[in-house]
Amino acid sequence: MFLINNTIMAKENTTLFDFSFEDIDGNLVNLEKFSGMPILVVNTASRCGYTPQYANLQNLFLEYKDSDLTIIATTSNSFYQEYEEVEDIKKICLVNYGVGFVTSSPMNVKGTDAHPIYDWLNTTYNKKPKWNFFKFLFDRNGELVESWSSMTKPDSSKITKQIDKLI
Repeated sequence: MFLINNTIMAKENTTLFDFSFEDIDGNLVNLEKFSGMPILVVNTASRCGYTPQYANLQNLFLEYKDSDLTIIATTSNSFYQEYEEVEDIKKICLVNYGVGFVTSSPMNVKGTDAHPIYDWLNTTYNKKPKWNFFKFLFDRNGELVESWSSMTKPDSSKITKQIDKLI
């Protein structure tokens, strides 16, 4: 019983900063390095009707570049709208949109093989992306503050007002 309670306690104390992922260049990104910073996580795809939101994400990145807000795009083919080759994704992100924020290698954001970040979001907060470009804002403690659907642009006042409260 003691071990079960410790496992439950450990899971309850999990924050976003307990996770890691591989970036678009294949480097390990340990989110612990962003501990104490607000983070906006957006699941993205390069062949989606919402793909132009990369421009909005880049605008947001530039608007808050002098703050400690971190923006992370988690590329995903979970909705069958992302390229399989990382080089093709890089072309969209870097050439078409000139992104300067952290971008992951493709990861699953739903289902039994969802990346641990998205599994944790679903298990802990009952939140999961229903489509590409869902947005999740985390506070300085790595706890979810708010989430928005694909229809809400990343640089909308709904999101920036929440970010302003955190920085």
